[in-house]
Amino acid sequence: MLDKPAPTGRSLYIGGSWRHPLSGRYVATLNPGTNEPICDVAEASAADIDAAVAAARAGFRMWRQVPPLERGRILKAIAAVVRDNARELAALDAANCGNPVREMIGDAGIAAAQLDFFGGLVTEMKGDTIPMGPDAINLTVRQPLGVVARILAFNHPFMFCAGKMAAPLAAGNAVIIKPPEQAPLSSLRLAELIGGLLPEGVLSVVPGGREAGTALASHPGVDKVALIGSVQAGRAVMKAASDTIKPVLLELGGKNALIAFADADPARVAAAVVAGMNFTWCGQSCGSTSRAFIHRDIYDAVLARLPEKLSGFVPGIPTDEATTMGAIVSANQHDRILDFIASAKAEGARLVCGGRVPDDPRLGGGFYIEPTIFADVTPQMRIAREEIFGPVLSVMPWSDEAQMLETVNSVEYGLTCSIWTNDLVKAHRTALAAEAGFVWVNEVAKHFLGTPFGGWKQSGIGREECLGELIAFTQEKNIHVSLKLPG
Repeated sequence: MLDKPAPTGRSLYIGGSWRHPLSGRYVATLNPGTNEPICDVAEASAADIDAAVAAARAGFRMWRQVPPLERGRILKAIAAVVRDNARELAALDAANCGNPVREMIGDAGIAAAQLDFFGGLVTEMKGDTIPMGPDAINLTVRQPLGVVARILAFNHPFMFCAGKMAAPLAAGNAVIIKPPEQAPLSSLRLAELIGGLLPEGVLSVVPGGREAGTALASHPGVDKVALIGSVQAGRAVMKAASDTIKPVLLELGGKNALIAFADADPARVAAAVVAGMNFTWCGQSCGSTSRAFIHRDIYDAVLARLPEKLSGFVPGIPTDEATTMGAIVSANQHDRILDFIASAKAEGARLVCGGRVPDDPRLGGGFYIEPTIFADVTPQMRIAREEIFGPVLSVMPWSDEAQMLETVNSVEYGLTCSIWTNDLVKAHRTALAAEAGFVWVNEVAKHFLGTPFGGWKQSGIGREECLGELIAFTQEKNIHVSLKLPG
């Protein structure tokens, strides 16, 4: 069992130093595994955001002059700090967001890999030359945007903080991080660990709620805002950003499909159905394949295997290294998920397993729900249409391919899709037909650094984890040089 940790810095990290919020307001941040307070953390107001933006603009003027290879070296130094402190940062996230500490150590590795990746791409922000004949040279260059705000989600707080600062910093921007309101501690600790590696103002961390997020999105001194969050939050950010016509990068929700054809092996499909739900962090993942479309020929065989495949996911104290499934992030989210489960029962879905709050007395104070699977779900049911962001899976039989694809594409989301078949034609045909930005064939739940991750429809705008993310934090300039001699 790891001790409950907390960073020393619990205020606002602005301009290379810690500042009390101008309002003097601090709010408790909780451990969802026990529903006990960890410590009080500053809550930034719009006035604090003004100060952060002013410091970031000053930091940007210095950072943009740092040669790209030196920026890359600094990012790799930050990656080394992340790796050296992985266990501490993982413990912070386990205590503050409810995900199991063993998995959070992996998150630190992913974040460090992203820092290394973008640190190595700094020379790839290249322009073009355009032929103009013998009397002129025409070329394009890419330059940083300025100040980038990144608003983070609660399901992977540290991974998002460290990993998502990498691309904008590599491109020469200053970055303001607003950590998740529910779980700000790991972001604050990161500022303590790496603040001295960057010029003052280049990195700011401003914990806060809706006021801080709105102030960042609408601020005229912020040149781009990126959000990981719900569709509703994405809409709010777009509206706030529209006043200054600033670009946005949005990685939003999902109601993702796993499609299994009749020729797929039922045992492999059952394992994929469970793996795709990310039950380890309670299904709190926008990429989770929370709708499983299983061909009728293998439907019963797959369902029969699900309880055994699910047996390894048992809710437990998040900071315990033996825990395989953590806690829901908050009481509000816990109540919301239980309401979805009640609606599924009322609408006639068949409960295969789970659906209850665990009766383990050690978990009585926290926010836990058993991994839950419903079968015989119909497309009209609420659990088949709305993003739950919890450990609830809907399984649906199908026999008509065209009708199945119509149902798969009928929701407003389009983030991921997983296809299971041994038929190459079916695999490619279905991958092209799925209205999703990231498609697996005979695979599920994995990200591959260097490949573009992002959604279609209301699941987002833009791509991350690839060269395109780096380019998205630059702006293109055309330069025309006349070579005509006078006279």
